[in-house]
Amino acid sequence: MQLVVGRIGRAHGIKGEVTVEVRTDEPELRLGPGAVLATDPASTGPLTIESGRVHSGRLMLRFAGVRDRTGAEALRNTLLIAEVDPEELPEDEDEYYDHQLMDLDVVTTDGTEVGRITEISHLPSQDLFIVERPDGSEVMIPFVEEIVTEIDLEEQKAVIDPPPGLIDDRAEIVSSREDSAEEGSA
Repeated sequence: MQLVVGRIGRAHGIKGEVTVEVRTDEPELRLGPGAVLATDPASTGPLTIESGRVHSGRLMLRFAGVRDRTGAEALRNTLLIAEVDPEELPEDEDEYYDHQLMDLDVVTTDGTEVGRITEISHLPSQDLFIVERPDGSEVMIPFVEEIVTEIDLEEQKAVIDPPPGLIDDRAEIVSSREDSAEEGSA
C-alpha cells in the first residue's frame, strides 16, 4: 500500500537540497537516508534519500543524483510516496493510518448510526473525518478524543459523543438575555 509521506518544497542553497513538508507521523522511519520513495508525478522518481537534516524547524533532504539548485527546483511540489505493509500499525496504540479509518461506520455512544468515513482531512489544527450520512449528505467530525471516544478496528466502527449541533441542527441555544429578562419581569 502506498502512503504520501511528504511534499517537496523549494530548493535550499545551491547543492541540491530541498525543503520537505512532512505528511507522516514517522518521518525518521519513512524519510531517512537510504529510503527509496515513489513520486507523483511518477516521471520524477523514484528518489533515493541521500541525506537529511532539520534547519529552522524544517526538514531538508538531498536526493541521490540531485547536485544543484536547478535539479532541486525541478522537484518542487512533487509528492513523496512510501510503500507500507497494509498490516503494519503505527507505534502508538492511539494512532492510525488513514487506510485503517476509511470506510469505518460512525455511530454515537447510544448506537445511533451517523454514517461512514469517506475521507480524512488533515488540517493544521486537527484532523477531520468526512462522514457520508445515509441520506447522502456529509458531516465533518473533528478527530479529537473528546468527540471520537473509540476506534474499534475489529468491529469496523468509530464511536462518537458529539456535542449538540455537530451532527444535527438541534443545537441547544442558551441566551443569557432571555434569562435576565425573565428575572427582571418577576
